[in-house]
Amino acid sequence: MKGYKYIYFVIIVSLLGFTSCKDWLDLPSEKDFDSSTIFEDVGKVEMAVLGAYTSTFNAEQFYQFGMGNDEAFSTEGETNSKNQVSNFVYSPAVSPTSTYAAMYAGVEQANVILRNIPQMSTVDGAEKEKLDRLMGEAYAIRAMNMLQVVRHFGDVPYPRVPVVEMTDFSSSRVSRDTIYDGCIDDLQKAVELLPWKGESGAPVERISKNSALGILARTALYAAGYSLRWDLESYSSASVKLAQREDPARIQELYRIASDAAKEVIDRGENELIAYEDIFRDLVNGRYNKESMFEYGQKGANRNEARIGYTNGIFAHTQSFYKKSQPAMAAVPTYYFEFDEGDVRRDVTISNYAITDNSMHKMNTYANHTIGKFRINWKSDNGVSDAQRDINWIHLRYSDVLLMFAEAENELNNGPTPAAKEAYEEVRLRAFNGDASKIGVTPSSYDGFREAIIQERKLELGFEGWRRTDLVRWGILYEKLSETKQDILDLAAHNGKYSDVARFRAYKPSDAKEFNDPTVALDYLSFVNEPSNAERTSLEDQGYVILDMYSTDASFFANPFTSDSNWVKAIYRGLEKNKVELFPLNTSTIDNNPGLKGQQHPKF
Repeated sequence: MKGYKYIYFVIIVSLLGFTSCKDWLDLPSEKDFDSSTIFEDVGKVEMAVLGAYTSTFNAEQFYQFGMGNDEAFSTEGETNSKNQVSNFVYSPAVSPTSTYAAMYAGVEQANVILRNIPQMSTVDGAEKEKLDRLMGEAYAIRAMNMLQVVRHFGDVPYPRVPVVEMTDFSSSRVSRDTIYDGCIDDLQKAVELLPWKGESGAPVERISKNSALGILARTALYAAGYSLRWDLESYSSASVKLAQREDPARIQELYRIASDAAKEVIDRGENELIAYEDIFRDLVNGRYNKESMFEYGQKGANRNEARIGYTNGIFAHTQSFYKKSQPAMAAVPTYYFEFDEGDVRRDVTISNYAITDNSMHKMNTYANHTIGKFRINWKSDNGVSDAQRDINWIHLRYSDVLLMFAEAENELNNGPTPAAKEAYEEVRLRAFNGDASKIGVTPSSYDGFREAIIQERKLELGFEGWRRTDLVRWGILYEKLSETKQDILDLAAHNGKYSDVARFRAYKPSDAKEFNDPTVALDYLSFVNEPSNAERTSLEDQGYVILDMYSTDASFFANPFTSDSNWVKAIYRGLEKNKVELFPLNTSTIDNNPGLKGQQHPKF
């Protein structure tokens, strides 16, 4: 799906404070055609909408914004900007900019489309139906992009018309509550205009009524939740606080919107859960299934800049059968131990092996467990290049809709309804292959169910880009990460609840020399203490390799796992409550937009 620039793009780049455009918009020149010709033909309008989709995602969303949580940590050096961002050591000078720029480019494209479609010459029948659908997609893109900006930066400029119609080219911050309410309105319009996926047959890379409803539920939960706020008049540091909006009635209304939207998807019955492993085997091979509701498409050399499966995948040596995969992030060591015994999601989410130079599966240590959902050895081919594997990004899955419905119902009713429990348990049952005896007792209290949802979203949606801001909207980022840091230290020291964790594992290396590699995880034998010489000899005679899980014997991130290791001490080193829940705007963003002068995050 190849998009087109508009003549307005040059203007929006100037407005937002960016003077150049990266390859992520590898599109034809704006002279190829502009809005004066686009809106003379329905087919060209569709191409314009497809072009807007190219500005709905970039690598920053899973890479920098995908860390700073209790799932992933940066494996790069402490002076690296990605490491600093993931550990809350950032300033306006190094604050991320790519998402901000890309999302506003998409907003501008949507604004142009929404402004011009209603002015097209009279159309009816099939053309009118198609234009309605395209309008619906544009509304959804505008809302989706603004959610991405607000959840990371808070109150930001909120353009609702094309740049050429603005009275001046400077924009000030607008209250996030106003933005969220505008996004809710956009998504409600989109829902009315868009057909169900089963009716349209649209590819998963395009927004349907199903996915618009899911995004509406997500946006409503963010709008109702906590965020870092300050007085937009004074920008006083003393006014900064983590809080929900001040209107309790609107908060309840937003939870109702979320519940109703998610329930409509559930009741429709077009989406369903599939085997957990299959979700991601399908994803890396470009296959559609009924659980994945909306994906960002990566097919084609001009759409592969996100490097999915490379920086956020497993390690594969450059000389291996699969060629190079070089993660820049890994699983927080304690995350592996949060999955209950028998939960099939653990070994899909977290890979316990790497691929060596001689194309063998080598077991990872606790320090270098990597992200398993986007692993390149599950593909049927190598893709465009080592760093461009043609792997889509999932924006929305049906399990997320089930958990959002359960969460909203709990908030509305001060405790889980039977329907909320059923939705939650449906996700749990899938995790244990339908064995109800393993899912535990579902809490009946408000607090208990809320905690269960918080944990279940971590287990179900790990490394899918939502955890850090989910923790913020629940108002618990600082508390959860402080607890996680202590857990990491305890695991490193083999203390507390981790005192019985295996210090050694014995495993058998296996070949990694085929596409669609069936290997999910390497089997192993566990030893709390080091095996005796006799045990070691016996195991090695059987073909086992004995691995010290705290050692430097690793293909990737070969660092010792001890409580005094520099990388352990550096995790979350800049964490500060009522500050890091939002990023500051980059210095260049403020310098190039006169409307933002004096409007920096007050704690920076």
